[in-house]
Amino acid sequence: MEIILKTDIAGLGYKNDIVIVKPGYGRNYLIPQGYAIMATDSNRKIVAENIRQAAHKAEKIKNDAQALADGIGDITLTIPAKAGESGKIFGRVTNTQVADALREKGFDIDRKKITVDDVKTLGSYEASLDLHKDVKHKVKFEVVAAE
Repeated sequence: MEIILKTDIAGLGYKNDIVIVKPGYGRNYLIPQGYAIMATDSNRKIVAENIRQAAHKAEKIKNDAQALADGIGDITLTIPAKAGESGKIFGRVTNTQVADALREKGFDIDRKKITVDDVKTLGSYEASLDLHKDVKHKVKFEVVAAE
């Protein structure tokens, strides 16, 4: 089943992408929730016209995302976590903690756009920022023992 996405959906696609999904997922979840529409000829033409009209606006958004990525650059964040003597932390470091550390540095990024691998020990790690469809950025962070 072909559908046109109306919003960005992680793991599936970005707004205005035409994707193929299983019929039940499309009919029972994506379309009723307003996340997608059927990919009929008329809907394809409407989306193509909307994309054409919004091209300059999309370029500005992409440039803003690129400027944000350039502003972040190669900073290293410090994230405190309670840890045992062996260096294993209690709990784990999540995308929310990375978003808070970025906010302290002056960069307001939604936690849903941050991907952090499984962090269970003290040390240096890397998080992925999905700032735009075409703009991805890596930020380094260090997990240190909290007092």
